[in-house]
Amino acid sequence: MEIEGGTGPHTPRAAKLRVVLGTLLVHADRVVSVDSLVAELWRDEPPRTATATVHVYVSQLRKLLHAADPDRGRELLRTQSPGYRLCVPPDRLDLSEFERLHRRGREALAAGRHRAAADLQRRALALRRGPLLSDTPHGPLLEGAAARLAEAGVAALDQRIRADLELGRHHELIAELRSLAAEHPLREELHGHLILALYRAGRQAEALEAFAELRRTLVAELAIEPAPPLQRLHRRILAGDPGLLRTAAGGGRAAAVAVRPGHERAMPPADPVFAGRGTALAQVEELLRDAPAGSFVAVAGQPGVGKTAFALEAARRSDPSFPDGRLFLDLHPERGRPLRATEAMSTLLRRRGVRPAKGAGAGELRAAWQAQLAGRQLLLVLDNADSEAQLRPLLPTTGGSSAIVTARRLPAGLGGIRPVLLDTLDPEEARLLFAAAAGPEREAAEPAAVRELLELCGRLPLAVRVAAAQLTARPHWKVACLVDRLRDERYRLGELRIGELDVREPLLRAYRDARPELRQAFRLLGLLPAGRFDRATAAAVLGRSPAETARLLDGLLDDRLLATDRTGHHLPELLRVLAVERLTEEEDPQDIGDAIERLCAEHARAAERVTAALTHARPTGEEPHEPAGWFTREREALVRAVRQAHRAGRPAAVVRLVAALDGHLETHAAWDAWAETHALALDAARRGGDRGAEARTLRSLGDLAWQQRRPEEAGEYYGLARRVAEETGHRAELSRALVGLAELRMDAGDGADADALLASAHATALADDSGPADPRARFDVLRALGLHALAAGDHARAHARFTDCLDLARTLHDRRLESFAHRALRTARPGPGDHLEVRPGVWRLPAPGRRAEPAG
Repeated sequence: MEIEGGTGPHTPRAAKLRVVLGTLLVHADRVVSVDSLVAELWRDEPPRTATATVHVYVSQLRKLLHAADPDRGRELLRTQSPGYRLCVPPDRLDLSEFERLHRRGREALAAGRHRAAADLQRRALALRRGPLLSDTPHGPLLEGAAARLAEAGVAALDQRIRADLELGRHHELIAELRSLAAEHPLREELHGHLILALYRAGRQAEALEAFAELRRTLVAELAIEPAPPLQRLHRRILAGDPGLLRTAAGGGRAAAVAVRPGHERAMPPADPVFAGRGTALAQVEELLRDAPAGSFVAVAGQPGVGKTAFALEAARRSDPSFPDGRLFLDLHPERGRPLRATEAMSTLLRRRGVRPAKGAGAGELRAAWQAQLAGRQLLLVLDNADSEAQLRPLLPTTGGSSAIVTARRLPAGLGGIRPVLLDTLDPEEARLLFAAAAGPEREAAEPAAVRELLELCGRLPLAVRVAAAQLTARPHWKVACLVDRLRDERYRLGELRIGELDVREPLLRAYRDARPELRQAFRLLGLLPAGRFDRATAAAVLGRSPAETARLLDGLLDDRLLATDRTGHHLPELLRVLAVERLTEEEDPQDIGDAIERLCAEHARAAERVTAALTHARPTGEEPHEPAGWFTREREALVRAVRQAHRAGRPAAVVRLVAALDGHLETHAAWDAWAETHALALDAARRGGDRGAEARTLRSLGDLAWQQRRPEEAGEYYGLARRVAEETGHRAELSRALVGLAELRMDAGDGADADALLASAHATALADDSGPADPRARFDVLRALGLHALAAGDHARAHARFTDCLDLARTLHDRRLESFAHRALRTARPGPGDHLEVRPGVWRLPAPGRRAEPAG
């Protein structure tokens, strides 16, 4: 520490005097209290004479300043309550000059002026002679100042090296960087510069070894991995990325692009993990290349789909077509306050070096802005557009310049729009993004878990990035651990958040921006399962007419809260999760129950239509097939609807839908779904007091147990169904329950009991005092009688019963039963073969000397 003056340098000899002078200097032109000086000198143990001693030190300093500058040295140190103030002009104090040069160097680097940045930081560093006041004892104030200056010194060094690297000085930097890396073994940015310099110098192996050495140090010392930027640099070196070799001096599109004077490159930095979107990027490049005057590209998509990153990447790829530069402007930088058109034009003009006239109106600003675009080839990236009124004056109206606009809603009212709609990523693109963000080793170690993770994230770029960031921040987590946390959709959106990255926030903002009627429609659509749905299903759950439903769906599509393709509409996965969340939070339970009841009714009608198509649509003797695989496609949605109706306390809806599904469940041997839906239907029938439905459901559960070879359970269900049907006089279900019991006796080899039960069933099916006999129940009796005769070896009698079945099936116009009857008649001839169809689509395989068993 020296004071330079006209009489030469002067250095205080006493340590405590140097403490006072140093404290005043690092707080130059600011008042330092006497108490602070006491604490700096003696910390927590000041002598009784501390204040007086401080006054003595100050007096001695004034003498020292006077000796250095006899004219005005004493005036520099002033008494000012509650202490003293050292008035030193900034240009006379090395610390102030360092801070000034460092700040200017930082600004030059940010502006891409690498030569100026390197020079300014080099001059700033030349003013440092080592640690701050290394020859002076430090109290609290000096310790803090020394730490700040040390950090600023390393930052200046880092920025000088960055600028030198961009200037192509990597060869000269290697020796210095090796020394710095050894001096600062945990300073990752310095190691990163060394790795890059080695790679650019053609020493790839040494660059990889430098990374490996840093990683070993970090793992050994701190048990952490290198930060994501270093890991990405490592991957790019392994891949031989040519972009790493380009510098501002070498030209080309790379880490730092050389900017020609007068050519604007005001763009955010490149996204280091951008992946995929090749087809859409090529489309934008083509649209911009062939853009007529006044046209622009509008990029739209759901929240979190990566519109901004995509637009920036498209702008970079289109750079050669716009030699006059690119400009980026966020039109909605603050939540809830989009820029007005006049604010946006003023900002763009200033970025082009034009200061708008004070008080200039919208017309003047527009004229000035369009004058900037005229005759130039400039590309604008206008992000987060809010309205057509905001955009209209900003868009180029002459040839040469164009724009990429991002918005959730397409500004379709503007002329010249060329839309590009972004969907969620395809599986391979999502995998590439995850590997770029989390590291390829994660994907390679747990490929199956990564695939499930990406689906749970809906392959939404924002969600994939958040998941990758969570795994990077927690290297001890396996991918499967995060998958376990995301499986429960009640908590999924809450889990997809880290730091400032929050998936729920943009989804929720898009939802809240929608009109109230669209918000309610969005919530109610959350009742539907993941996957496509048609307009009829939407109309049912919304409780609207087809025309009203079409209008609401179009509104949701415009707001990017819904997606569509040729197979139908669907809520993208994380928007569906949000809809379920908002439904629970905001919708009235009565309205939810009504919507579920309407949904069940629509499903029941669909099931009944399919049943009718199956029974009436095929030629005689041909096996009917389910229209377009309806049940296979809809099974999950149907079971979900039964669960929802039961949970909402809508027993009638449960009973009707399950009754409509009965035959489909049996035809497809959907045993798990059959068991679950009928258990819920049985409870609903009992709660609703529907004894007929109770008997029907018990009998169906008996059929299920019989097909699954659980005769005791089947007997219990048939017995309960028989009792309820007898109590309620429901003869059709009584007849079918008796047939079930008879078939159990036949399987057990008890022909006498089976005869008695079938006789009773036959009489019951024929003699229904309450109305016409149920033909379906009668068919079951005739079928069972035919099988019983066949088992007894009475082929003539069996043939007669199956002929009666065929006649009844024709009366019913039921092609499925008719096909069964034809097959049964062939079986009833002598030599029936080894296979026996006991019910439509259900077979049993008899073996010599053994009782036959049903096989579904």
